[in-house]
Amino acid sequence: MNTPGSDGEHQLQKEYGSNRKALAFYKNQMLDYLNPPMCSFISNQEMVFVATSDAKGECDCSFRTGPAGFVRVLGNKWIIYPEYRGNGVLGSLGNISENPHIGLIFIDFFQDAIGLHVNGKARIIENKALLKDNVFPDLLIQEFKAEMERKAERWVSIEVEEAYIHCSKHIPLLKKLDKKIQWGTDSEKLKGGDYFQAKSSPRPAK
Repeated sequence: MNTPGSDGEHQLQKEYGSNRKALAFYKNQMLDYLNPPMCSFISNQEMVFVATSDAKGECDCSFRTGPAGFVRVLGNKWIIYPEYRGNGVLGSLGNISENPHIGLIFIDFFQDAIGLHVNGKARIIENKALLKDNVFPDLLIQEFKAEMERKAERWVSIEVEEAYIHCSKHIPLLKKLDKKIQWGTDSEKLKGGDYFQAKSSPRPAK
């Protein structure tokens, strides 16, 4: 059986003397599928952080949010989430089109202060193709259509390869406040405008 993880992490485990601790984590905490508690956890989340990289290994980390359960569990090896209208850059999708490897982290800041890592391989599915497959139950198809009305332009499906806990130790417990979400809006004000004053910041000389 191959040990999970990268050659780099294995080498550093040897150098830093954490081999036994790491092996215990791989054995006891890491699965190559989603067990029932993981499926339930994902189905209750309203946010996920998404890490991708392009064919050259240049990385991007993004953030996705939606109604609780917007990331849908399609079985113990598959999940899918909608891509709503964004800024048009398509950074995450562009990376996925070159390199399917993806890392997700779900964090519950509001109840149990715990996290779940899900790593796997992603592919982009267009709305028409999703509805055309005829492999989903009617109730799920209706949910997909409702997401499309909320401006879901396409979907990302992920084949799960690794799933493991992110410990609670340093996760803050936060209080959730009400905020009306304007799904798919093009309003500059509602999107945050030029909050970081990038338009007026000097550009480096080429």
